[in-house]
Amino acid sequence: MNRKQRDRLKQQPPISLDITGLTHDGRGVGHYDGKTVFVSGALEGETVEAKVTLTRSKYDEADTVTVLKASPIRAIPPCEHYGVCGGCSLQHIAPEAQIEMKQKVLADQFKQGHLEPQTWLSPLTFGQGGYRRKARMGVRFVIKKDSLLVGFREKGSNFLADLNRCIVMDPRLGESILPLRELINGLAGKDDIPQIEVAAGDHSVALIFRHMQPLSDSDAQALIAFCQQRDWLCYLQPKGYDTVHRIYPEQGNDRLSYALPDFNLEMLFYPLDFTQVNADVNQRMIKLALDLLNPQPHERVLDLFCGLGNFTLPLATRAQSVIGVEGDEAMVQRGYENARHNNLSNVDFYAQDLTADFSQQPWAKEGFDALLIDPPRSGALEVVRYLPNFGAKRIVYVSCNPATLARDAGELVKAGYKLITAGVMDMFTHTAHVESIALFVKD
Repeated sequence: MNRKQRDRLKQQPPISLDITGLTHDGRGVGHYDGKTVFVSGALEGETVEAKVTLTRSKYDEADTVTVLKASPIRAIPPCEHYGVCGGCSLQHIAPEAQIEMKQKVLADQFKQGHLEPQTWLSPLTFGQGGYRRKARMGVRFVIKKDSLLVGFREKGSNFLADLNRCIVMDPRLGESILPLRELINGLAGKDDIPQIEVAAGDHSVALIFRHMQPLSDSDAQALIAFCQQRDWLCYLQPKGYDTVHRIYPEQGNDRLSYALPDFNLEMLFYPLDFTQVNADVNQRMIKLALDLLNPQPHERVLDLFCGLGNFTLPLATRAQSVIGVEGDEAMVQRGYENARHNNLSNVDFYAQDLTADFSQQPWAKEGFDALLIDPPRSGALEVVRYLPNFGAKRIVYVSCNPATLARDAGELVKAGYKLITAGVMDMFTHTAHVESIALFVKD
């Protein structure tokens, strides 16, 4: 859509729509002048006035301006920045209705593949905010506002939203947006810092400042002082993404950590390592996964896409032996580090690109009693087709994409596995992201 089209849409008055459905990403569905209209901020059963923001040959997109008739599941967004910040799209929906919507998304994906679990799990839920422990925040000076902004993009835009705080982030981070703005605004090299990566563990926080030009000693000292006051870790990331180094504290361990109290484990991680952003849901997800998989003291278990051992080490507390496989060599080393840290000797890790042929690897020729798989959004179609070769009677599949879970579930059913149970986990409250889990059993 060109600039003239955008300007023309801005001049058009809002249209009135009856919302007859809801998309998987939480937008209302209406019809106007023979076309389908997807309406952000609208709910099924509502009548709204909406402003068209994008027009295509077969559909339009619009934003809700006024709710003329409200749905009973409509809620008052808890965040003052809702509607401007693009970080959370479902705050206008009551939390219990959000999770019902996510359950329906998973059920619909299974139905498309002619699948249905024998039973449904109760959803794992979380409170309204304060859960997000990792984020990448932009930094930009806006001349028109004569203000430096730190935070996330505006909804449907590359501009940064003018944020004071973020309620979904861990409070240590979410309440630090204004102090960070003041910090960066006082630097001589403020125009050279486009991004701050933040990560929180149970006991500390790490800030990674990306900078396009070398920082002066005084600027570096200002960043150090900010972190020192809070007992946080401070890192610099010069232009390029693989040159991160810590500047405070100068000595000591540079790992953050999170506890898994159900298994008496402490997991160490580097601030840029992949970890689940919701610590509370992660703890309960791991317990649920192991309860479903039910590893026995005499059994061998395989954990695919294992990362730093988030599932692998809990499995090792219950099984005879566990093998974790991960594509990133650095994560394999982190897995061993965590095994040593927790005095576990019955676990091995292997680095392997699981999108490539791994059938000749020694670990792939071994048999396993049970198997856990936690792939990326793209799923693991080729891996799933190989899984029957392991001979596992039980498989737990943890997914961040219901569509690829349903697709891969179809392959497992073809191979003789039964879809016993499935459910959703609210890892990302107030967003349309759906985390899910399923158990497959073979007689």
